[in-house]
Amino acid sequence: KIMDNKNLNKVENAVNEVQWKVDNYADRARDYIQQQRNENKEPTEEGWLNEVKNNVADAWEDTKDAASNVWAESKTWANDTWEKTKDAAEDVKAEIKKATN
Repeated sequence: KIMDNKNLNKVENAVNEVQWKVDNYADRARDYIQQQRNENKEPTEEGWLNEVKNNVADAWEDTKDAASNVWAESKTWANDTWEKTKDAAEDVKAEIKKATN
């Protein structure tokens, strides 16, 4: 069965994404090798993998910081909204009490 255009586009997009990632890592590997040579050091696979690991760790820290900020802001918003809702409910109860007395 021949793939329809929608599925073909998905496959092409996936291939393009993989190609971009491969090209990106190739550029980074080349930069690592050049940096090591500039420092009169021998570039190694272990060194390269450590470089990648550090980049991933940095990205995780950035993600964690962003998620923590969102959590704090959401929690503050939720608490504020809860307090306003409680206050509004108390106001409504007071108005009902006034109206019925």
